[in-house]
Amino acid sequence: MTTIPSDIEISKSAELYPIKKIAENAGFTEDEIIYYGPYKAKISEKAIKERKNRNGRLVLVTAINPTPFGEGKTTTTIGLGDALNLIGKNAAVALREPSLGPVFGLKGGATGGGYSQVVPMEDINLHFTGDFHAITSANNLLCAMLDNHIYQGNAQNIDPKRVIFRRVLDMNDRALRNIVVGMGKPTDGVVRQDGFQITVASEVMAVLCLADDLADLKKRLGNIHIANRYDGTPVYARDIGADGAMAALLKDAMLPNLVQSIGHSPCFIHGGPFANIAHGCNSVRATRLAMDRFDYCITEAGFGSDLGAEKFLNIKCRRLGTSPKCIVLVATVRALKYNGGVSAQEKAVENLDALSKGMDNLRKHIENLRGFNIPVVVALNVFSTDTEAEKEMVRKACEECGAEFAYSYAHAQGGKGAVDLAEKVVAACELPSEIRFTYRIDDSIENKIKALAETIYGASGVQYTAAAKKTIEEINALGASSLPICVAKTQYSLSDDPKLLCRPKNFEITVRDLKLSSGAGFIVVYLGDILTMPGLPKVPAANSIDIDNDGNIVGLF
Repeated sequence: MTTIPSDIEISKSAELYPIKKIAENAGFTEDEIIYYGPYKAKISEKAIKERKNRNGRLVLVTAINPTPFGEGKTTTTIGLGDALNLIGKNAAVALREPSLGPVFGLKGGATGGGYSQVVPMEDINLHFTGDFHAITSANNLLCAMLDNHIYQGNAQNIDPKRVIFRRVLDMNDRALRNIVVGMGKPTDGVVRQDGFQITVASEVMAVLCLADDLADLKKRLGNIHIANRYDGTPVYARDIGADGAMAALLKDAMLPNLVQSIGHSPCFIHGGPFANIAHGCNSVRATRLAMDRFDYCITEAGFGSDLGAEKFLNIKCRRLGTSPKCIVLVATVRALKYNGGVSAQEKAVENLDALSKGMDNLRKHIENLRGFNIPVVVALNVFSTDTEAEKEMVRKACEECGAEFAYSYAHAQGGKGAVDLAEKVVAACELPSEIRFTYRIDDSIENKIKALAETIYGASGVQYTAAAKKTIEEINALGASSLPICVAKTQYSLSDDPKLLCRPKNFEITVRDLKLSSGAGFIVVYLGDILTMPGLPKVPAANSIDIDNDGNIVGLF
C-alpha cells in the first residue's frame, strides 16, 4: 500500500524558486519588492501605484457548506491557478493569510493541500511577515488609549459601560471572551467589563482589507466607533487621537505579500478576516494588484457561498468596482453524503441515497450564485474513495442545474489535475455577466437582512431581539443605515442553526444584535449563538505540533 505524504512532507520536498525569480517572472522590478528572506516578499507602494491596467479576469472560488472533512476550497484555488499557467494563461492567486487560531485549534492552516499548496507553508501558517501581529498591536493600542483616556480625566465624557471596541488576540482562547479590566490599585485604571475577540474578527483587520491606500486607511481607522458618551453620542478613534499611531503600525502590513505555489505560480497572500464572523476576503489591494498585473486573478472567499461568496459579491465587489467573470463552486462527494445524513465514520462507503438527499445543498448554492448573474462552474474535488456512480450522480445534477462541471484532482496531481477545470473557467469567463446584487445599498437595514435571509439562506422570515431592534434604531439615528450587511452566523448550515444541514426549509433566522463597523464600512449582523472568540477543542492541533533539535517543525498537517 502506497503511503501518501503529509502536506508538510510534500511542502518540504518541493523545489522553491527564489522569490526574486517569482517576482521577475511576474514583471516586478528589483526596487518594487521588499525581501522577507529568500522565499517571501512584500510588494512596495511604488509597484502598487504604477498601474499596468491589464484588467485581468477575476475568478472567485467558493464552496458548499463546510463539513468536518474539509472541502478543499483553497487547494482547488491554488490548483486552478497552476492549471491556468500550465495551459498558457497568465494567472496569479490571491488568498487570505492563515490565523493562528485554527492552526493550533481544529480547522488547520490555509495554505492548500497535497500538491496544490502555497509555500513555504510553515512560515505562511505561523508568523509569515508579521501582518497579523501589526493588526493586533494597532487594535490593542486603540484599546489602551481608550482606557487611558477615561483614566486621565475622560475629556470625551465616555461612559465606561458603553465601550464597544474590544481587545484582540490571534488565538482561540475562550477564557478571554468576558473579562474585567482596571482591577487593583486606583492607578491601575478604571474598572469596567471588557473582552477579547480573535484578531481576524477585528474591525482593524476589515479596515486593512478594504482600504485603498494609506490615506484611506487612516481615515477608516479614525472612523471606528469605539464607545458612546453619557449623553449617547458616538465616540470615534479619531476623537482620542489614535488614528495616526494606528496607521503607523500598519504601514508595512498594508503591503501585499508575494509567495509561490508548488507549481511556481505567483500568490498574493494578504489579510485574513474569517467569513463566519467577518467579511471573509483577502485585501482589496492584493486583488487589484493581481488583476492589474495578470490576465487572470484566482481568489477565494471563506466557507460556503452563503457566507464568504455572498460577502465578496455584496461587500467587496462594491469596493472593487468590478465583479468576477466566473465563480467556481467546490463540492465533494463525502460532504454531500454528510448533508444527506451519513456519519463521519461512513463517509468512504458508497451511499447513493444519502448523496441524492445531500445534493439539495449543492443545488441551493448553485441557485444562489446564479442569482448574482455570473457563470458558475462546479468543481468536484475528487477523493480516492469516491465511486464512479457517485461522481456521475453529482455531474448529472450539475448538468440539470445548468452549471458547468469539472472533476478536480488538484490535491493529488497539482495543476495537471485541474486542467479540465481551468479550460471550463476560461470558457465561462468569456460569457456575458453583469453582477446583480442581493439588495439595494440604500434600502433599510431590515429589508437588506430580509433579502439575504430569503434569497441566500432560504428562510421564511426574520425575528429580532429587543437588543437588535434598539441597535437598529441607533444606527439609523447616526445616518449609517446605507451600508452593506456583514452577517455573522454558523458556517455549517444555510440557517443560523448548525444542526440544520442540507437545505433547511420553513425556518426563521433570529437577529441577536448588530454592530456598526463604521471604519470598515458595513453593518455586522449577529445571528444565533455565533462567537467572535473561538475556543480550543478537547484535543487541539497544538498537541501534535513540535520542533526538533535541528529547527524542523513537525506535526503541522
